[in-house]
Amino acid sequence: MEPLRHECGIALIRLRKPLEYYRRKYGTYTYPLDRLYLLMEKQHNRGQEGAGIGVVKLNAPAGHEYAFRERALGTGAIDEIFGRVSSALPGDLNKMSAEEVDAYTPFVGEIYMGHLRYSTTGRSGLEYTHPFLRRNNWPSRALMLCGNFNMTNVDRIFESIVNTGQHPRLMSDTILLLEQIGNALDKENHRLYRHYRDELQDPVLAERIAGEIDLGAVLAASSPLWDGGYAIVGATGSGSSFVMRDPGGIRPAFYHIDDEIIVVASERPVIQTVFNLDKDEVCELEPGSALLIDARAEVKVSRILEPTGNHRCSFERIYFSRGSDEDIYRERKALGANIVDKVLAAIDHDYDNAVFSFIPNTAEVAYNGMIEELTRRLDANRLEEIKNICHSGGVPDDDTLKSILDRKIRTEKVAIKDIKLRTFIAAGSSRNDLATHVYDITYGTIRAGIDSLVVIDDSIVRGTTLTRSILRILDRLNPRKIVVVSSSPQVRYPDCYGIDLPNLEELAAFRALMALLTADGRQHLIDAAYDECRRQLELPECSANVVQPLYALYTDDDISAMMVQMLRPQEINAEVKIIFQSLQGLHNAVPSSPGDWYFSGNYPTPGGTRTVNRSFADYYEKTYLQI
Repeated sequence: MEPLRHECGIALIRLRKPLEYYRRKYGTYTYPLDRLYLLMEKQHNRGQEGAGIGVVKLNAPAGHEYAFRERALGTGAIDEIFGRVSSALPGDLNKMSAEEVDAYTPFVGEIYMGHLRYSTTGRSGLEYTHPFLRRNNWPSRALMLCGNFNMTNVDRIFESIVNTGQHPRLMSDTILLLEQIGNALDKENHRLYRHYRDELQDPVLAERIAGEIDLGAVLAASSPLWDGGYAIVGATGSGSSFVMRDPGGIRPAFYHIDDEIIVVASERPVIQTVFNLDKDEVCELEPGSALLIDARAEVKVSRILEPTGNHRCSFERIYFSRGSDEDIYRERKALGANIVDKVLAAIDHDYDNAVFSFIPNTAEVAYNGMIEELTRRLDANRLEEIKNICHSGGVPDDDTLKSILDRKIRTEKVAIKDIKLRTFIAAGSSRNDLATHVYDITYGTIRAGIDSLVVIDDSIVRGTTLTRSILRILDRLNPRKIVVVSSSPQVRYPDCYGIDLPNLEELAAFRALMALLTADGRQHLIDAAYDECRRQLELPECSANVVQPLYALYTDDDISAMMVQMLRPQEINAEVKIIFQSLQGLHNAVPSSPGDWYFSGNYPTPGGTRTVNRSFADYYEKTYLQI
């Protein structure tokens, strides 16, 4: 119910033909810019805090810029950026010669990079907005970088950079990666210079170096230190570029290659839609691999790091990625179908006195899967009733048949989020009162005091929207029972790989766990977990998640029941139940993406385990000790 924020979305376009080719075929030199705009707009959901683009020209003469960049903040950043770019282009662009456009026109080049940003670090402003640019008079040493990533070991990366003699200007993982990769790029330039300096003279020497830059070697020198989830895009000023994915496959990256263009994006259907492609024409970049494009636009996929297992993020499939993807659509429907047993138990298998709906719109596909499975179950029940009558020697009369066949799954759209109230202008109880009006309800859809109202959501994280708004507004319909269904499991642990899943104390499931331990007189277990936590944090790498054993003391139903006690507003009349997808149900529905650390606590890297332990220590020291 509370919108989750994704770290970032990425886009890369590399032309493989001269600019004149695209003007002749597509009618304009701005064809790649137009495609970049669409790639970014179709991924707008992945970042509304800011956006940026970068363009590299390969034929700019000396004395003229070869790397262009525009960045903006806010939800309107994409339109603002492309509005500025459009204003910078000559009005008679498409009447100009290809040579003139190729050499002098800003933002029309051979390499295009786009980025959409959501911050999970709390840092904002243009100085933290991608792409980042490391300028140099030698284009082969200039580097433009953007990515969808979060590194868990920023301190260690920082230390390694400082030990080389560098002085990073910001303590940001993007800046640190820019400097780290840039340093490796400098060394690659030096390697080629030493190899050819006795054979060639400038400017031929510089051209040879630019043409033979091995970005695979640059990444192999930089990436072993990285702990996190990442899909990183980089380009040099001389035309080499890359996209690299983390060895666990945590963050997504897809690509398409043909004789005209190379394109990369965070999501498969985005590329399909923008370039009108079939599913099998878009490939997934494998974990630990890099798509390497040289200065001549020749491309290869190379393994840089050994894969560490399949840790593809399941939240990508549940929530973030576009539901227009064929596989994701099917998986989200399966999530809804897989929770039907729990739904039926929650309403005592009483189909006739239940109404089903969904909140918010992102849960609609899971809702459709739930309704289809409920309908299948009801059809089976009706068939069984008719067969039982026939097996007992009777023949059902018309009224009996009509009564059986008239039983339907009752579906309604009971809540509509049609405005965005600016509740930040109010404080305290006034703010809470305004929050109850974020959703509108459809009156007359529920039989007061008779019907159970079942609403499905894709996730329940903090629970604040449930308490302040959803449960209060649904109770106005006077249902006998409100059943809130999460198509994902209980979110028990924070994320550190690029999703804005908050610290432990903000998670409704964790707060319920602490409340259960306290109510049961088990505070000594919390103290013991903290002692072990401090011990783990003193080790070079944390080997154990200290919170997992605490959760193991209780069932999912125990946690859910305590969440109801904590989240149910006292003034509402309806009975409330909250039910969650099981971990097994999740994996059955989404077999391709088993990464579930925010549900299970099984982090795929040591940095993840350190993150949860540090979060528990912060909670214990700042919150628990104050209770």
